Amino acid sequence: MTWRHRAWLVAAVTFLALVSAAAFRSSTGVFIEPISAEFGWSLGTVSFAVTVNFLLYGLVAPFGAALMEAFGVRRVVAGALVLLALGMALITVISQPWQLILFWGVFLGVGAGCLALVLGSIVANRWFVQRRGLVTGIFSAGSATGQLLFLPTLARLSTEHGWRTASLLLSAVALLIVPLVLLVLRERPSDVGVLPYGAPAGWTEPAALHDGGAGPAKVAMIRLREASRTRAFWLLFVTFFICGWSTNGLIGTHFIPAAHDHGLPPTSAATLLAFVGLFDLVGVIGSGWFTDRYDPRYLLFVYYGLRGASLLIVHLVWAPTVQAPMFFFVVLYGLDWAATVPPTMALCRECFGLQRSSVVFGWVYAAHMIGAGVSAGLAGWIRQSTGSYDIAWWTTGVLAVIAAAMVLVIPRGLALLAAEERDPVLTG
Repeated sequence: MTWRHRAWLVAAVTFLALVSAAAFRSSTGVFIEPISAEFGWSLGTVSFAVTVNFLLYGLVAPFGAALMEAFGVRRVVAGALVLLALGMALITVISQPWQLILFWGVFLGVGAGCLALVLGSIVANRWFVQRRGLVTGIFSAGSATGQLLFLPTLARLSTEHGWRTASLLLSAVALLIVPLVLLVLRERPSDVGVLPYGAPAGWTEPAALHDGGAGPAKVAMIRLREASRTRAFWLLFVTFFICGWSTNGLIGTHFIPAAHDHGLPPTSAATLLAFVGLFDLVGVIGSGWFTDRYDPRYLLFVYYGLRGASLLIVHLVWAPTVQAPMFFFVVLYGLDWAATVPPTMALCRECFGLQRSSVVFGWVYAAHMIGAGVSAGLAGWIRQSTGSYDIAWWTTGVLAVIAAAMVLVIPRGLALLAAEERDPVLTG
């Protein structure tokens, strides 16, 4: 077993695709004010397009996983990147709010949804037997790297050359990754005559689940029906809803406008948000390493608890210049940002089995982005109605503390089997 195993090359290209999707998601925080100012649209109107983006991103994720199972990872990923490039190019010619909703909301939401972390779950489950926690941590770090690489550049380009230039740059980046996807990605290790990384001699590929020839959409719904009859699913669903509410929805979308409210220039705020990405890179890879070794429920308890505490005090650290308290918040929030992903994926595998877990995680991830969409819209409305984001910070902090308590009662072991014993109608 070496780092030259084909699994790591597949993981590297998967990481690039996830980085690209992260760059598109993070662009909302940079573009929201310039678009609002140029067209005279309210922050609430522009935030609604972001809400549509997040909602579709989340709702498409489980169906994206089923599409990959049916039509292949390579085709779906390449098609999603082309859709992202098209959507980001088309917003440069908009003149009406419905066009922003269509191109920024629908096109980007659907494209990014097919590149959600369910892609990472499928690749990790198929190509790795050992180091799954570490690999899922690296994939989760793709979101951080997307912010780190693109946010300051997007903010600078948007300020100096206009947001359209920054938008076209993102479109070009997505198109450049497509040939790599077509060249490198393969469905399973057996397609290139190798075993998954860490697989013992004599390892055999798990048999595919039989769903009566159901199409991708039906398979996604079957997995939802199966999982939704367990307590574990709903605990994971609600806590990841809160996770998305407190990250992509609130901080990812509204951190830059909130900082601007307190006199901090948008470029400085974008740089701080990029530092969130930098420290998230450390936090999520470390979380993957911990997930391979410790109970994921206790890890999630710590992560959600720290997130809640930091949000309850963030209103105290705003200033027109970058000062130590704000930077401490950025470090803490960055380390915690996507650290929840590896233990949540691990609990999906434990509770629902290897073959079901990717699509089930897709539904859990849908909750994440639904939470993000609701939060993005609600925080914009709160800011527009009260002139301040304070209520949004406090509400989200309380929700995160509630999530910390909920994760401790998630059952260990195969929860789906226990549900099947109670209800033999479950299939799959």
